[in-house]
Amino acid sequence: MISITIPAPDVTIKKQIAPELSNIYGFTDFHLITREEGGIYMFYNDKEELLFVGKARKLRPRIKKHFEDKVSPIKNNRDEVTKIEVCVVEDPVDREIYETYIINKFKAKYNVEKVYYK
Repeated sequence: MISITIPAPDVTIKKQIAPELSNIYGFTDFHLITREEGGIYMFYNDKEELLFVGKARKLRPRIKKHFEDKVSPIKNNRDEVTKIEVCVVEDPVDREIYETYIINKFKAKYNVEKVYYK
């Protein structure tokens, strides 16, 4: 049997209600997410339910795109995202494995591809 250990998040940011500081989509700590490194990211709602898991070669631009893109799988549910967790994972094969594993282990609500638990 293969044992997969999910890495601990390197960055966790939470949405602020009516933030006073500069923010991106309500997240004042968005700047803590690396621009240049790759990894996996997880979106959660206020009930700590996993909404979406993704991977990226460059994390911050990819996460930002989910809040702007017209074709994002979460486009109709962006307001539901209240927490983002990011794990830096440089190896593309490792990113693929972690993403698929997390989607299926924790049944991410809005991931429609790579789902094997139906």
